[in-house]
Amino acid sequence: MTNSTAQPDQHQPPQPEQPPRPPQVIRKLIVEVVEARDLLPKDGQGSSSPYVVVDFDGQKKRTSTVHKNLNPSWNETLEFVVSDPSTMEYEELEIEVYNDKKLSSGNARKNHFLGRVKIYGSQFSKRGEEGIIYFALEKKSVFSWIRGELGLKIYYYDELEAPPEPPPQEEPPPPAPAQTAEEGNKPPGVAVIEELPPMRILEVPLPTEIAMEVKDQFPPVVTIEESPPQPPPANAAPPEHVRYVEVHVPPVMECPPEVRRMQAAAVGRCSERVKVVRRPVNGDYSPRGIPGTGDASERIPAYDLVEPMQYLFIRIVKARNLAPTESPYLKIQTSSHSVKSRLGSTRPGEPPSNPEWNQVFALCHNRAEHSRSTLQISVWDSSSERFLGGVCFDLSDVPVRDPPDSPLAPQWYHLDGSGPGGGGDGQDSVPGDIQLSVWIGTQADHAFPEAWSSDAPPNHVAHTRSKVYQSPKLWYLRITVIQAQDLHIAPNLPPLTVPEIRIKAQLGLQSVRTRRGSMSHHAPAFHWNEDLIFVAGEPLEDNLIILVEDRTGRDPEILGYVRIPLVSVEQRFDERHVAAKWSGLEGGPNGAYCGRVQLRMCLEGGYHVLDEAAHVCSDFRPTAKQLWKPAIGILELGILGARGLLPMKSKGGGKGSTDAYCVAKYGKKWVRTRTVTDNFDPRWNEQYTWQVYDPCTVLTIGVFDNWRMFADAGEEKPDYRIGKVRIRISTLQSNKVYTNSYPLMVLLRTGLKKMGEVEVAVRFACPSLLPDTCAAYGQPLLPRMHYLRPLAIAQQEALRAAATKLVASWLGRSEPPLGPEVVRYMLDADSHTWSIRKSKANWFRIVAVLAWAVGLAKWLDDIKRWRNPVTTVLVHILYLVLVWYPDLIVPTGFLYVFLIGVWYYRFRPKVPAGMDIRLSQAESVDPDELDEEFDTIPSSRPAEIIRMRYDRLRLLAARVQTVLGDFATQGERVQALVSWRDPRATKIFIGVCLTIAVVLYIVPPKMVAVALGFYFLRHPMFRDPMPPASLNFFRRLPSLSDRLL
Repeated sequence: MTNSTAQPDQHQPPQPEQPPRPPQVIRKLIVEVVEARDLLPKDGQGSSSPYVVVDFDGQKKRTSTVHKNLNPSWNETLEFVVSDPSTMEYEELEIEVYNDKKLSSGNARKNHFLGRVKIYGSQFSKRGEEGIIYFALEKKSVFSWIRGELGLKIYYYDELEAPPEPPPQEEPPPPAPAQTAEEGNKPPGVAVIEELPPMRILEVPLPTEIAMEVKDQFPPVVTIEESPPQPPPANAAPPEHVRYVEVHVPPVMECPPEVRRMQAAAVGRCSERVKVVRRPVNGDYSPRGIPGTGDASERIPAYDLVEPMQYLFIRIVKARNLAPTESPYLKIQTSSHSVKSRLGSTRPGEPPSNPEWNQVFALCHNRAEHSRSTLQISVWDSSSERFLGGVCFDLSDVPVRDPPDSPLAPQWYHLDGSGPGGGGDGQDSVPGDIQLSVWIGTQADHAFPEAWSSDAPPNHVAHTRSKVYQSPKLWYLRITVIQAQDLHIAPNLPPLTVPEIRIKAQLGLQSVRTRRGSMSHHAPAFHWNEDLIFVAGEPLEDNLIILVEDRTGRDPEILGYVRIPLVSVEQRFDERHVAAKWSGLEGGPNGAYCGRVQLRMCLEGGYHVLDEAAHVCSDFRPTAKQLWKPAIGILELGILGARGLLPMKSKGGGKGSTDAYCVAKYGKKWVRTRTVTDNFDPRWNEQYTWQVYDPCTVLTIGVFDNWRMFADAGEEKPDYRIGKVRIRISTLQSNKVYTNSYPLMVLLRTGLKKMGEVEVAVRFACPSLLPDTCAAYGQPLLPRMHYLRPLAIAQQEALRAAATKLVASWLGRSEPPLGPEVVRYMLDADSHTWSIRKSKANWFRIVAVLAWAVGLAKWLDDIKRWRNPVTTVLVHILYLVLVWYPDLIVPTGFLYVFLIGVWYYRFRPKVPAGMDIRLSQAESVDPDELDEEFDTIPSSRPAEIIRMRYDRLRLLAARVQTVLGDFATQGERVQALVSWRDPRATKIFIGVCLTIAVVLYIVPPKMVAVALGFYFLRHPMFRDPMPPASLNFFRRLPSLSDRLL
């Protein structure tokens, strides 16, 4: 059967051009393989021919092979495309080093593995911030033997994709010579399917894609003939859902280029056989699960650690066509709240009748109490207090917005002329519209942090908002002062006087001076070779000033100086050598040459800049982001509120008030809750998260009273501390929520005082037995550079003080600022100051550590005195077993430790510990000792008090001196055993040693051990109450104490 259709018009209208596709941003990852060091020889000839294979996101590339070199250098750049930049930090870059088997001796079957490096996307740096980093090669398995380092430079950059070139215009194919009448009479948009046998005809419309492509043309008619099924052979595989059809495609006069390319293969042929895959019934339309999402009910919802607090949010955007006014403002009133907005502003070029506010208000809301109340928003003229109109909302009709929802779109509302109370000035219609949105949400709403709270003072709203801060990126600046030449030294020095030349370096408020330079006899130069270290913070905008001083006379004289911008200093991430540079000195008369100085400078990125006390540190990562390890978990903190706070300031009428806020610090991230004004039981209910890189770190939470919000312009009112709590992350069980209340204790000059309690909820989300988590306990605590080039203890304390000042200065420039008193209190900046109370606490800590040894000694004394005969007999039997089978001693000891650990599991702490008052020796501290602890340096007390404290310190030092002398005496007596200072004692000792040696050679050691053990455990009836002869002999040995003056 055939159908005929009319021929389409040969003159088709021109096809509209497709709009150009906007360029896309493509992120590219660059891996520059620089060199390797100290590789293992694997070619059988004492060397290796290494090459590097880099694998990233399914893209694998390799470098060239370096022939027989254990310290190869490639300097090759490999480029990769990042498929999804948003998930780049979770991608893994794997780099493996192999020995090329083609260049090895013998018949090597595979390329020998030389090591690998795994780098995560969080360690990638942007272009311009990269540097060469040497990674230690890791093993592939436990039995691999790997050594060496691989130097890499890894960075990424974004670029715009080049627009695609337009496809070339093709000439339309020539029309068919003649078409049969049957084909010409087919209706448009119909395909005729012929199936044999039996013969049947189906008419179906063509696919939508083809119809959209051809647009104004009549689509070609496709005839599909289905062949009869063929019986499969006996040995054939199970048949698939496949059928073979014949498609008769007539030539098309004119089609778009895409369609012409698809039909090019069919032009000139009347039919071809096409394989069509039949899908199962409903296979394309059945629901499918999305991998990786899981059940929605199993997800941890946001803000699940705190109590949800209902707020009524009002977003005021702008108004239009208001009555004539200069500076309008808004009044927002409910049954329990009344707040005013700031004055409206007008954009340049806009009329005064179209003011803008762009302000959000958050009013405490209780749906049960306010369900029948109304919300009134009115516009007023600030100069005349004239009512300009308003709108009214029924709170029962206000929508509720959950955090996953998008922000509610503001709408235009026409202003009503009736007054706020329903009366007004008699006008029911006033000109103007106002654009706003109203909804009910919680503290999880995106608009809450910047919203104006109903209880915040109007003039101090900025000081009451919750904020998140980031500490500045800190670097150690290392300056090696090598030498100085051609200095203009005063010629009129006395005879035999050596000039005292020193180098002084200044960076901001930090200043360090070198020792006296040594003068060279062969050249007019001074040498130091001394390292000076500073703390520098980003952005590196400061200048380093190097001063050359002549301190030979009474008054120092500046011989010259050098000013070096920090941005020009080279950065390094390991111990590689940095080239020294000569810098010309400035400051000569009339700009004349006055010498030069040779310096080696670098910004150390391989160190962790300590800004906290070492025992409460919350982060140990190095400065360079490229050296960071991946996070092992998430720390979630819910700050619920506080209870029973004491009044910090006084109000009118003799009443007290407290305006409390909470600060939490972990790593580089600081968080600050909003300030709840005039409340002794504030409820914050704010939740924050941190990434955890090391479980052996500490979270610090502090509560403060806000005084800065009441300070005038240019006035400094420091916030008052209420107390703080520290929680060690390693004491938290994985994925368990701890909701506890901690007392806020403050040590004042008058004594210990409880300021209230803070309620927090903490959860450490981390797999319990994750390999990275377990491996973290075996890794060094500090970065690698702290062990390769360690810093002195005194130097670390000075650098830590400088880092604390930089962090305080940086956070003090934020809005609202974190004052230096808050930063110093949170960082425990005064932990190194002298205090008798702390000395006592440390002494009792040592006593508690040694308590197990004292307890063991008491237990042994009870055994040998037969206080419990049954226990003593059992100890005799155990001792005989261990002596007879000495190979059981070590496993028995470890089994005993295991059983002790299992036994103490019953007494494990259920709650993370806070501040321990008894351990701190703060309960019974002397008031004068507290006054000394809070005294400044230099002291501000009268001379009589200082003399009394000095005498007390002398008495304490005398006790310490006596204890140290006793320790030295015991050690000297041990040395006197063989030093022949007492000839008789030495003769006796070496004679006894010879006798013991002969006995042990003759008698079996097991018999000797049994005899000694039974002698030690003998019954008290066989004991002498006097000290044993061995102890008397040791106490009679001489020491050097008799030689002291």
